[in-house]
Amino acid sequence: MNKRKEWMKNLLGVILVAVFLFPVYWMIITAFKTQTEIFQSPPTFFPKEFQISSFITILQGDITQYFMNSVIISSLATLLVLLLAVPSAYGLARFKIRGIKTMLLIYLVTQMLPATVVLTPLFIVFNNLNLLNSYWGPVLATSTLGIPFSVLLLRTFFIGIPKELEEAAKIDGCSRLRAFLQVIIPISIPSIVVCGAISFFFAWGDLIYSITFNRNQDLWPLTAGIYNAIGRYGIEWNNLMSFATISVIPVIIIFILLQKHLVEGLVSGSVK
Repeated sequence: MNKRKEWMKNLLGVILVAVFLFPVYWMIITAFKTQTEIFQSPPTFFPKEFQISSFITILQGDITQYFMNSVIISSLATLLVLLLAVPSAYGLARFKIRGIKTMLLIYLVTQMLPATVVLTPLFIVFNNLNLLNSYWGPVLATSTLGIPFSVLLLRTFFIGIPKELEEAAKIDGCSRLRAFLQVIIPISIPSIVVCGAISFFFAWGDLIYSITFNRNQDLWPLTAGIYNAIGRYGIEWNNLMSFATISVIPVIIIFILLQKHLVEGLVSGSVK
């Protein structure tokens, strides 16, 4: 009975994974199909004739510039999130701060707000600071998504770290800052990697902030490039799917390389 139950759970897990990954699979195979085969009825679940002309067309366009913009924006946003979230989470975990429950509640509330709610206030602030039509607008805006999540996750992890480790470091002559940098940070790498990866994904998938704060299309990331390509390529779905496939490749590679750290970090940061 136990083996049968386990087999059923595994089968259900495989089915759920297949359902969620099917759109990604369909996107990739559509990129390699010809325009005629895409509209063939019944549809084919594997290309009869592979073609890469759609990828060549896309690579000859502005995708390189869009790709570099995405890398710059996502990297800067991730760095900013980690620089602010890691010490903030440590302070909330180790020090007695008045109103900490209210502070954490505010962090939770910010996670529920849609991007459109904060779009207008941020636009006004960035306009007054002359941050429009630059990388800093999307970087700061996407960081507002990653910082609350990272603080909440890392605070729970820091609470679970025994204080005796820091006390032992102090006995050996370390200051609190040095103990934090040389003792706490190294053992917190899995959770920090999780926060960095998720913040990177937030920034990589951003569309609304980039096209709102940057009217200069030379500063648009890949997501905005796809949005622009819809009007350019019309119903040439193989070109659009090629663009989308190239866009998701870095995310897939990062997830595969950091899969172990992501799972370990989420588990370690989810319990006290």
